[in-house]
Amino acid sequence: MPDPVGRQRHTRPRAPRADALRNRRRLVDAARHLFTAADQPVALEAVARSAGVGIGTLYRHFATREELVEAVYTAELDDVTDSADELLEQLPPEQALRAWILNYAHFISAKRGMLATLRDGWASGRIATPATRQRITSTLAKLLTAGASTGSFRTDIDPEDLTVMLLGIFTFTAAGPEEHRRDRLVDLAMDALRPR
Repeated sequence: MPDPVGRQRHTRPRAPRADALRNRRRLVDAARHLFTAADQPVALEAVARSAGVGIGTLYRHFATREELVEAVYTAELDDVTDSADELLEQLPPEQALRAWILNYAHFISAKRGMLATLRDGWASGRIATPATRQRITSTLAKLLTAGASTGSFRTDIDPEDLTVMLLGIFTFTAAGPEEHRRDRLVDLAMDALRPR
């Protein structure tokens, strides 16, 4: 019934229901598993089926394939970026950076079923690159700063340049005929960081 005085009632937005949150988690987990195991893009119907929900539920949470891929990518990126601090506590900066780069390489190579969608989404602007790429660049900056402070790395390295270099290496070598080159290319990148 309308308010006789004409005032609008202000209500707080509702928190998502527990079953909706559970379904979203199941969809992201199913997509993570299927995308990692597949060499080709996975049908969204297969993701819904694997999560035990209908395709309508999937589309209520993720309107496009790109949204689902971004959700999986973002969730897994947390693990990768968070590992830098632990590596710096356990290893000298040069070893910590190399270990982190190899973790990042594994993260990218595990996305082989998602790479085409990620590339298309980034190129079209449907998936925001600045936030995810900035997280990688910030993590690399932390590792480079630690190495520069011990004299292990040059002080003139732009972390964004290293991010672009690594993305190129990993995208080119991800689970394809060039995968064997990855470690050699990482060694070349590490060598470029050392003081001359």
